[in-house]
Amino acid sequence: MKIAIRHSCTDFDTYRAARVKSLFNVESGADFSLDADLPIDDGDWSIGVVVGPSGSGKSSIGAAFGHTYSPNWPADLPVIDAIAPGGDFNAATGALSAVGLGSVPTWLRPFHVLSNGEQFRATLARLVCEAPELAVVDEFSSVVDRQIARVGAGAFAKAWRRTGNKVVLLSCHYDILDWIEPDWVFDTASGQFERGCLRRRPRMEMLVQQTNWRYWPLFEPHHYLKLPQMIAASCYVATIDGEPVAHLAVSTRPGLVEARAGRLVVMPEWQGAGVGMRFLNAVCEVWRRGENRYNKSMPTLFHTSHPGLASALRRDKKWTQVSGKLYGDHKGRCRDSVNRSAAKAGKQQLGSAGYGGHFRAVQGFRYLGEDVCES
Repeated sequence: MKIAIRHSCTDFDTYRAARVKSLFNVESGADFSLDADLPIDDGDWSIGVVVGPSGSGKSSIGAAFGHTYSPNWPADLPVIDAIAPGGDFNAATGALSAVGLGSVPTWLRPFHVLSNGEQFRATLARLVCEAPELAVVDEFSSVVDRQIARVGAGAFAKAWRRTGNKVVLLSCHYDILDWIEPDWVFDTASGQFERGCLRRRPRMEMLVQQTNWRYWPLFEPHHYLKLPQMIAASCYVATIDGEPVAHLAVSTRPGLVEARAGRLVVMPEWQGAGVGMRFLNAVCEVWRRGENRYNKSMPTLFHTSHPGLASALRRDKKWTQVSGKLYGDHKGRCRDSVNRSAAKAGKQQLGSAGYGGHFRAVQGFRYLGEDVCES
């Protein structure tokens, strides 16, 4: 695919234009030309990247492929309704989770009130759902901080490859290339074209450490439920380069027959990098081996209402689904039981407080372990 770009405009002769030409020894700024030879006609690729500084011809090259992807977002609908409105609900939530926008409250807001990072990922989720045969995305990752840009780029690339279609990303940032792992790259600054398995996503060393609830205030705003702290729980925090990125609490069921994990939160800037599942599996494996304060091997139960996380758990051979409830238990019976227990213990009753009564699909999973996966 050969692309020849020829742009021209009026060669102005105003006083200031003439003075600039004289000061910087420039004859004219009226013409721009660029020739790009992209040997991709075989169609054997999924993701291509055109990278280079601003004004170097990236958008013009993108225009040679087709129109830039720029969807209209309704101002009176939340993003969950704007993405694939006639499609499957699970496809929309799955796409949002796949590109790292796993914060459920964000799904309930219209696009125009989201932050730049959230808008970036919401647009990628919509593109994954619509999955045109060929898409062109301009200014890819240009409006977000570099941490979100890198992780978001990697998450999008992984989700997009599952569509089987093609996308051309135009960006002025080189730091995302290793995360995208593109099939080809054209650098407008050097004119160099690269193709093949040239880049690999950087390795991330995650440190998991046991702690208490002192880190929870950092993560609590990003948890989709507002619940009290788990009783007698051991807390775990994952860090990357010293930065807290994920949190999990583990308690036990009566009789120490099973562990119960909850309060799993991954920081928004790390969602989509695969941190959450690796962290959850690592902690559950520790408990399965008996490396806990009880020195007892226990399987771990984990419940979630998050459709993306539930799908990931079903795909992981180390987990098996054990329950699926569409709604919570009878709140009145729970309230009465809690109040009776408080009265017997001589404690203050909770009044109208009680668990249950919600219309929320809660899915339960049990961790089977590495040994099951190996067998």
